[in-house]
Amino acid sequence: MDQKKTGEFIATLRKEKGLTQRELAEELLISDKTVSKWECGKGLPEVSLMLPLCKLLSVSVSELLAGQRLTLSEYKKEADIAVMAYAKEKEEARFRLFLMPFVLILTLLAGITIILTASAFEENTPIFTLLLIMAFVILFLGTGIAFALEMRRAIFECPKCSHRFIPTRKEFIFSAHAHTSHRLKCPKCHQKSMCKRKLSLIEDEKTE
Repeated sequence: MDQKKTGEFIATLRKEKGLTQRELAEELLISDKTVSKWECGKGLPEVSLMLPLCKLLSVSVSELLAGQRLTLSEYKKEADIAVMAYAKEKEEARFRLFLMPFVLILTLLAGITIILTASAFEENTPIFTLLLIMAFVILFLGTGIAFALEMRRAIFECPKCSHRFIPTRKEFIFSAHAHTSHRLKCPKCHQKSMCKRKLSLIEDEKTE
């Protein structure tokens, strides 16, 4: 797949629909900078955005990834590639989601162990100070990594209306949560509830 070719194709289709980068981004609940990145050939849409994007631009996934309209024979070949790419990225998203709690647990265990070790030394000694610094650095970095794994492409489903959406960074950070569920306000029904984490924005998907 040629990212630059796909990006130029996205830009052409967007203009044909009479949409600005900001308008397309708003439809997909992403930033216009992300759309600009695609169109400049610096990245491809994530799997969770492929079908919504194709629907908006009236194009198939195979054609989008190929960066052009396809004939029937070309379509079959590109469709096989698209299916494989979709399955691979979805599996990676699932792996990131379940890796997060393990990273967090290991980080906490390492930090607590170092702090307990430091308590065996007298305060205000170099080794005591060094161990405390190490513990806080590990806790800070580990928590940051776990948070980044969870937040990357954070998609949630409202239990009230089944609408799937991407919360803002602020909502995600400050919302009460339990593992894969966050208490969020649905942008469609405007109800606040415990929304479950999903792998895709496609609302008719039955399996995760």
